[in-house]
Amino acid sequence: MTTTASTAAPLADARALGLAHYAARGVLEHVLARHGLTFQQHIVMRAAVTAEAPPAADDLVAQVHDSLKADAAGIRTSLDALLAAGLLAADGARLRATDAGRDRLAAVGAESAPLSARVWGGIPNEDLAAAGRVLALVTERADAELAALTG
Repeated sequence: MTTTASTAAPLADARALGLAHYAARGVLEHVLARHGLTFQQHIVMRAAVTAEAPPAADDLVAQVHDSLKADAAGIRTSLDALLAAGLLAADGARLRATDAGRDRLAAVGAESAPLSARVWGGIPNEDLAAAGRVLALVTERADAELAALTG
């Protein structure tokens, strides 16, 4: 049975959040694999491309670490793979996306956009706003708990 907004739905909890995350990530990873990228490489590329100014490698690794809570050494490996593939390039101490990197990111975006539209389409704005507020609060609280555990 498919649960929709019009039928009884379970309350949001950590399991529901995880299932939604991994379902959506699975769709994206399927697209990324066709473009020779891992999920983590994609996140590093997006962070580099969307930065206001070309980031230093350590700053980029720190930013992605803060977002993904992933091992910094693994993020550095993803960054090195992007450099080796010519998708990112060193410009002195800064990193910039190459034309090939921007093209790859654009191709992933173009391919994943209709999939994302089907996943997110038709959800009322008020539901998205409520979910956004809850997810922001969960993120804030989880970040605080993680800081307490690792600090």
